Amino acid sequence: MDGMEIHIGVDVGGTFTDLAVNIPGENRLIRHKLASTPDRPDDAIIEGIARVIAEHGLDAGDIVRLSHGTTVGTNALIQRRVGKVAVITSQGFRDLLEIGRQVRPKVYDIHLDFPKPLVPRWLRLEVRQRRRADGSEHVPLDEDGVRNVGRQLAAEGVDCVAVCFLHSYAYPDDEERAVEILRQVLPSEVHILSSTAIYPEFREYERFSTAVLNGALLTVVDAYLDRFSAEVARLGIPAEPKVSQSSGGLMSVHMTRRLPIRACLSGPAAGVLGAAYRAPAAGFGNVITLDVGGTSADVSVLVDGAPTEVHNRMLAGFPLRLPALDVNAVGAGGGSIAWIDVDGLLKVGPQSAGAHPGPACYDLGGTEATLTDANVLLGRLNDQTLLDGRMPIRRDLAEAAVGRLAEELGLDLMETARGIIRVASATVVKAIRPLSVERGYDPADFCLFPFGGAGPLLATEIARELGMATIIVPPSPGILCAEGLLNSDLTADFVKTSLMPLTEDSYGPLNAVRRDLRQRVDDWFDHEEVPQAQRRLQWTVEMRYVGQNYELSLALGDGDLGAEDCKDLTRTFHASHERAYGFFAQSETVEFVNMKVKAVGGLDKPPLPTLAAGPDAEPVARRRTLFAAGDWYDTPVFRRDSLAPGQALTGPAVIEQMDTTTLLFPGDRCVVDARGNLVLTLAEETGP
Repeated sequence: MDGMEIHIGVDVGGTFTDLAVNIPGENRLIRHKLASTPDRPDDAIIEGIARVIAEHGLDAGDIVRLSHGTTVGTNALIQRRVGKVAVITSQGFRDLLEIGRQVRPKVYDIHLDFPKPLVPRWLRLEVRQRRRADGSEHVPLDEDGVRNVGRQLAAEGVDCVAVCFLHSYAYPDDEERAVEILRQVLPSEVHILSSTAIYPEFREYERFSTAVLNGALLTVVDAYLDRFSAEVARLGIPAEPKVSQSSGGLMSVHMTRRLPIRACLSGPAAGVLGAAYRAPAAGFGNVITLDVGGTSADVSVLVDGAPTEVHNRMLAGFPLRLPALDVNAVGAGGGSIAWIDVDGLLKVGPQSAGAHPGPACYDLGGTEATLTDANVLLGRLNDQTLLDGRMPIRRDLAEAAVGRLAEELGLDLMETARGIIRVASATVVKAIRPLSVERGYDPADFCLFPFGGAGPLLATEIARELGMATIIVPPSPGILCAEGLLNSDLTADFVKTSLMPLTEDSYGPLNAVRRDLRQRVDDWFDHEEVPQAQRRLQWTVEMRYVGQNYELSLALGDGDLGAEDCKDLTRTFHASHERAYGFFAQSETVEFVNMKVKAVGGLDKPPLPTLAAGPDAEPVARRRTLFAAGDWYDTPVFRRDSLAPGQALTGPAVIEQMDTTTLLFPGDRCVVDARGNLVLTLAEETGP
């Protein structure tokens, strides 16, 4: 085994920590799953790596890549177990974080309010300073005032001070000078940051909020990374750990310490990246991803193999302005609870039984009917054991839980079970439509890529509802997020706002903006020691009609711009506006807003293992299964790991594996490809 390269991806969930270990020299992918340790998530990661090393006779010194996603930051913000943050801002603007946009979280809920700010009012301090939008100095920075508030905060024992001035996205000098002064008067252990150092984009409320969120996480993530890095070194692993970002790429430990906010919302992103690697390798570029876990279903869309990004998200109730993969989440997981609303209608989720007490059939104390209980009753899930025999299943408890709902609804037991699944499927379909139909994409032109523990169980009904004919189930759906981390690159996102009318003479200022961004990108590449041959840039611009409040993002080529390029940008914007909104305004002035660049430092990616040849598998069991209203089927049950490449199956069939179950409805066909994916082709109709 000496000298064999080992690549490890780790995804940390609320219930399980998943490891994907790729050993390219042996054409082997080791999959390992163990219980998470929420209070100290790094404990489960280290334990999992140590187990894999011991059980498979590996050498920790051969690990050349260790990438992991973490929920430390997200959980800390949700629970408000964060550092003590203070804000220094322009005089008259201390309440900006509380006033926000003066819109309600939900228009029709008069009782629901935004969460209390992370920084209480007495830690939001003002100094005399004001620049106008054109950069002219209206009120000079009061440097003595900065020193005074710095001394005041030194006595408060704060962990971080965020400096947030108006218009600093374009004119950062005052923020940078204030940071210098504060470093002279505050203890060295206090983190001091400027809003422009986090993400220098206009719209002060979102920029200030993002800076505060980042500041709140600095001490929490620092402590986590200290422990984790020390334990990795103790195991004898030479590779420096990499951390997953919400935008889908990886970042170094150093970058994570400085910008921990970029590691939040990274869990769903890793799964999308896993799909973006596996689906094109199987010959499918247009894909709708479906990640169904115990609590939620996360959906996203890949066009030509590439995921889409958004720049506005909410985190723990606060606005976050940073790039993130466009993932829509709804409460429809395997543990989602079925209930009857005041209108007498059956609903599923968003409440979940979680891992504890779990679905009724787990016999861990749960008594309410869930999606898992419904699947057990219909014979779709094994009614004896799950997790390869490690989890006993009590069908009678599932029957009692669903039976109580059936009695209240006045329906047959199995009709109620099917109703639970159909309601959950409809919830997921509703989440997919805004990302597909409402953006001009026809789901029939896409294939469905389900993963997570419950994704393949719901996939067929969701695909049929959307008119999709093809489903691809990866070899290990339950650890696809961990696999996605094996196939990610180092990335960093940079932005520069420059509000100006776009004319054919705009190329001079635009090229100046690009030069500034190039310098920042080159500095990052050099700091991360990315070789020249592995450096890639992805440029975009954001534009709008003057007076609009939202921008459209357009791809931008590399190289300097000329007058003809500016004309092309204008024409492309009009066409994009018509595609997005159904009209364009030729006579309106187009305004340039932002130029953005994603810097990519390519990392070696281990090739996907191929499936070993062998004889076609035979069924290991048979059980009665109800797929649609009507007849029960005596259905063959196959073990996923025994299926051979090229083997074809015709439904009905059930394919079981440790981390999920895949259903092949009557008349549907399935072929196992060379990499172990199940490619399902749906029949046109299987009944009501």
